[in-house]
Amino acid sequence: MTTATLISLLGSFEPSAGRNHLIAFTGGLLCTFLGIRVNTRLIRAEKRWWFRELHPGGLHIHHMVVGVIVMVISGISIIALDPYGFWGIAAAVAFGGGVALTLDEFALLLHLEDVYWYEQGRVSVDAVIITITVALLFLGGLQPFNLDGASTLTRLGGWAVTLIITATVVLAVICFLKGKVWTGVLGCFVPVLALIGALRLAKPNSPWFRHYGPVKQERALRRDQRLAAYVRAARHAFFDLIAGKPHMPHVGGDDEAGDADRPRDAQAVPLTTPPRSATSQAGQV
Repeated sequence: MTTATLISLLGSFEPSAGRNHLIAFTGGLLCTFLGIRVNTRLIRAEKRWWFRELHPGGLHIHHMVVGVIVMVISGISIIALDPYGFWGIAAAVAFGGGVALTLDEFALLLHLEDVYWYEQGRVSVDAVIITITVALLFLGGLQPFNLDGASTLTRLGGWAVTLIITATVVLAVICFLKGKVWTGVLGCFVPVLALIGALRLAKPNSPWFRHYGPVKQERALRRDQRLAAYVRAARHAFFDLIAGKPHMPHVGGDDEAGDADRPRDAQAVPLTTPPRSATSQAGQV
């Protein structure tokens, strides 16, 4: 198999037509995400000179609400008006900002609880980083499932192309079920990574892990504790740097000290619970 064939299987490195808009989208997403994290950390610190959360009429408005509104307005503008030039770039920046505002509270949407400063809130940072990573991959010219320019050996027919794409998607889904989100996302661009992730043991607490027998579960647990300890520590340190360190225990966890300090109904704060203080709320605008 030639080098050209291998490259074609990994994807096409042709820059996308909307490169400028993609740069604007990525920049808007990244800048808004960093800005909102600085904002929420200052609100959490209760700085007198900084903004406070929005409570019009006693209703706490999370910044994901603003994000949804911005995405709707900018998205409709892009679809209906097809702006170009300055206005096209502005619409892409606005859409990226709306995505950042919404994904920054992705954990709240996922759990339907106010877990912004809980350990579960870290999934929001995962969602933002994965989105930025995918945008950068497209920006670099790597496009998944693209066989344009492939050699004759690769173009064995429509069925061969369909099988390659289907196999890549199936492997990526297996990675997701095994709790390997990053491997699954990157595997859509580089199928070899999806294959490796699908063959290796699942992560504990993932849907796939629950179907293992006792022996395989023990192997998976030992591997996770041995190999993932350094990665997990580095990941937590990085997340603490950009998103702030969680100051509340795991929702629904069995931390006895945490349970003793909090009433039972405070372990998981539902969205409908009226706000009590700035430090107990999710990220505010």
